[in-house]
Amino acid sequence: MFLVGFPLLIIPLAVYNMIAFLTPPPDGWGTKIYTLHLPSGLDWSVTLGDAMVAGTLVLLFIEVVKATGAKSMVDHFLSLLVFGGAVAEFLLVQQAGNSTFAILVVICFVDVIAGVSIRLRVKRRERQLEEDHEQAHARKVEAGEA
Repeated sequence: MFLVGFPLLIIPLAVYNMIAFLTPPPDGWGTKIYTLHLPSGLDWSVTLGDAMVAGTLVLLFIEVVKATGAKSMVDHFLSLLVFGGAVAEFLLVQQAGNSTFAILVVICFVDVIAGVSIRLRVKRRERQLEEDHEQAHARKVEAGEA
C-alpha cells in the first residue's frame, strides 16, 4: 500500500500553515466559503475552519483504516511526531492559537491513540488465532489424522 510510512495528518497541518502564513483570510478561519440553503429555511454557512476540520476527519478515517493493516511501529512513531509538532505549534505560534488548530491537534491525538490501540488489538487477535491453529493441529496429530 502506497500510504504506509506517510502520516496523512501532516497534510492538513501543512495546508493550515500555508493559509495562515502566506494568505491569511480577512476574517480568519471564520471566513465563509459557501452558504447552503436548508429545507428548514435556514442558511448554513460553511467556514474555512469547518472545511479544514472536515477534510482532516476524512484523513483520520484513512489513518484508522491503515492501522488495521500494515501500519508498523515507524508509522506510529511518525504519527506521534506529527502530534508533538502540532502541540508545540499550538502552544508557541501565534497564528495557531485558535479553536480550528486546537481541533486539528485533538484529531492528531486521536490518530496516535487509535493507531496504537487498534494495532495492539490486531496483534492480540493474530496471536490467539495462531494458538487456536496450533491446538487444532495438535489434536489432529493425537487423533492420528495428520
